[in-house]
Amino acid sequence: MTQQTVGRRVVTNMALSLDGHYAAPDNPLDMRWVMPYAVTDVARDHLTSLWEPATTALLGRVNAEGFLGFWPTVIGMEGADPRDEAFAKWLVDTDKVVLSSTLDKTPWERTTIVDKPTGEVVTDLKATEGGDILVLSSASVVKALLTSDKVDRLALTIFPVFLGGGPRLFDDGLPANQWTLVSQTAGEHGTLALVYDRVR
Repeated sequence: MTQQTVGRRVVTNMALSLDGHYAAPDNPLDMRWVMPYAVTDVARDHLTSLWEPATTALLGRVNAEGFLGFWPTVIGMEGADPRDEAFAKWLVDTDKVVLSSTLDKTPWERTTIVDKPTGEVVTDLKATEGGDILVLSSASVVKALLTSDKVDRLALTIFPVFLGGGPRLFDDGLPANQWTLVSQTAGEHGTLALVYDRVR
């Protein structure tokens, strides 16, 4: 029987290739393979459905630098999709928590830098008031939360490409558990958006 999660949900969002990788083997920071699919209606609507109920963004340092370096530039950009602009505004305005052992001060507004274990940070956030805690494509954060069974909602976009290698999101040794499918959407280029809730 599915039980409702009490309080704030931890929602993780990742893009995966059809062969199960979140980054290419030669350069994990090169996300060009994502671009043709990230601009589809299904991918944009999927992201919108995730950020709208969220009041906190949780990111690793590398992703924070990428996201917060790019997305604010979309606001007011000529020809920008309204969904992209809305996400960019949300990201700028929402509370952000960045996990880092190397940053000691933040270059971004409304951002807290935390150097603590990921599970501990999430437990602290869940004890506060607010909406969903959204983990945006930060693989190291998502993996740590899956390992400690702290993910309440697992959102994936599957793109129909084989990367032929590279890091995987689901490593062997994760705790055995069960998930229920709450939404599935297929779109242009074979992009697939899936949302699963943890059965507790």
